[in-house]
Formats: sequence, structure tokens, C-alpha cells
Amino acid sequence: MHYVWDDRGRRYVDAHAGFGVAFLGHSNPKIVGALVDQALKIVTVPLSFRIPLEEELVRALEGVAPKHTEVFLFQNSGTEAVELALKLAWTFTGRRKLIAFRGAFHGRTLGSLSVTWEPKYRNGFPVLSDVVFLEYNASASVLEEHVDESTAAVIVEPVQGEGGLTPATTEFLQALEKLTKKAGALLIVDEIQCGFGRTGYTWAYEEHGIRPDIVVAGKAIGGGFPVSLVFTREEIAKALLGGRHGSTFAANPLAQAAVKASAEVFVEDSVPARVRQASEKLWRDLEARVSKLGPVRRLKGKGLMFGVELRFPPSRVLGCLQEQGVLALRAGATAVRFLPPYTIDDESISRVVDALEECICREHSC
Repeated sequence: MHYVWDDRGRRYVDAHAGFGVAFLGHSNPKIVGALVDQALKIVTVPLSFRIPLEEELVRALEGVAPKHTEVFLFQNSGTEAVELALKLAWTFTGRRKLIAFRGAFHGRTLGSLSVTWEPKYRNGFPVLSDVVFLEYNASASVLEEHVDESTAAVIVEPVQGEGGLTPATTEFLQALEKLTKKAGALLIVDEIQCGFGRTGYTWAYEEHGIRPDIVVAGKAIGGGFPVSLVFTREEIAKALLGGRHGSTFAANPLAQAAVKASAEVFVEDSVPARVRQASEKLWRDLEARVSKLGPVRRLKGKGLMFGVELRFPPSRVLGCLQEQGVLALRAGATAVRFLPPYTIDDESISRVVDALEECICREHSC
């Protein structure tokens, strides 16, 4: 379901979805049913023991996991998954230098915060010093100057979320793959917000024909339950054997049940195809109705991760949208961001576009 209701019974098109978490819809019955069933059996099992659910989960993930990866590792949140990815890169390569990009957002724990661009998030904390920030979508020649034999990893979002809904170019991502491979560094792709079908591909990087060393997933992959996954090759995962990384709650039975059910919904309902179909109408309507408005700089994003970059701060437009029954959020300094569930229908798409056009023109004369 892509609607929510307030305490007065008023219905809203939820294009916020908890920062994209509810991509499979609010209270998806299959996912809720799986969580209830598992909660009635057992909630906590030490990781040294196995339960039948594990084998069922592995089979379910075969339909959605990045095809070139061999191992998946559970964590509890996106930022923890990024921390694990960085640890894997450091231990596997024996190096320390990290490369990230301006506009990037990877989390708020110290490692992930260190590769997050926005200074207001990092100021006042002892972040890592061995991090180089480059321009997003930088040229191959610029990248080549910095990706070298001291680099442990490059971390990149195929579509920046917090940074303003900017998609990566194919040339940029392919250059990163080539250069990291040449230098013996790892390429980490952060798909926490843009992955799991939201762009019309199972994983956003697939559009660009690359094979990252580590893929980080979160938000939507648990259908609303707090969980994240790190996909990688077995040789990389082995770098952290011997208790060098762990988590009390990671891979608990409820998390496994949520991911299994989410993966089954994803495959059974052909989620990427549904996204592509909804996106067709959405982007056509945005181009016709919104892109040419005077206060609009440009449309941004991919699939059902889309937004409008304005010529002024978006706060009042966001308030107006809420008045019109549409929930959205900010991206960067001037963009309005929409992250609706894949279940959004034509009627709701029209409602979003109508409200957006009205609110932009109300707040800044068209």
C-alpha cells in the first residue's frame, strides 16, 4: 500500500516512505505474515546454530542477489553495512586510503560518516583522515590521478540520494571499475537507497554493465524491518574470519524472515518491471507539466527515485505538498525528493504531479 492516514483519517500518497524503507508498500501482507509466523516460533537464535529458515532464505535470495557475488552478510542498518564493507576493504587489501565523492551520504557511524560528504554531519567528530573526496561523475583522467596502489576502496552510490538525486554516468562507473581493478583496490557500490528495484533494475549498477566487489543493500530489502546486507565474493568475506567482526542482532530469525519474504514479493510481483511501467507515466507527466516551470532548474533521478531541483529552498513546497495530501522529502539544498512504493498507481502519480505543479507555482510565481 502506498497510502498512509493521519489521526483525522486524512489519506496521503506516501512518496516519503520512511526515506524509502517502505518501497514494498506499508504493511505488505506477505512480509507481515512472515514476521508474525516467525515471532510465534522463536525470535533469538545464536549464530552458532542453524535453523531451517536459513536454507529457505538462501533460495529466496538467489532470485535477487547480485549475480557475481557468492556471499551475503547480515547487518542491522545501512550505516552498519557500510562499516562492514569498509572493514572488508581494509583487511582484504591491507591498505587504508578510501575514495568517496562530493554529495555522498553513506551513514552516521564513524566509518560511514568519514565517507559522507556533507561537513555538517562530520564536523566535531574524529572522522578518518585517509579519505579523499572527488567530484561525482569525475572524468577518467581525474579518477586516475587518485585511484592508486595505496587505495583500499572506492565507495559510490549509483544514484546519490541525500546529495540531490544525481545519477552516475556509465563512463564514470566503468572507469571506477577499471581503475580499482588495475590498482588492486575494491569497488564498493552503496545501493541502500537506490537498490532493490527502485530504479527499474534489481540493482542500479546493473544498468552500467559493471561488477562491483561489494554491494551494500538496506532500507527496502527488509520490507520495513530494520536489516541490511553486504554482498561480496567469498575471498573478500574470509578476510574478517576469526571474530574480527560481529553483531548481536544481525541475521536474527525475524530479520531472515523479513528478507526472505521481501525477496519473494520482489520476484513474484516482478517489481523492477512494475517500477519501469510506473516510471514511464511519471516521467512523461513530469516532463510535460513540471520541467518547464520557471522555478524549476531540472528534473533529477531514476525510476521511482526522482525529484525536482528548484531555484529556491524547498521547505515551503514540502509543506504545501503535505497540505495537498502528498508526503515527500528534501534532497541536497534545493531539491524535492520522492521515494514512493512500487505499488503507486496512475491515479496517485497524477495526484503527485498535480500537487507538485500547484505547490511550486504557489510558492514562486510561474
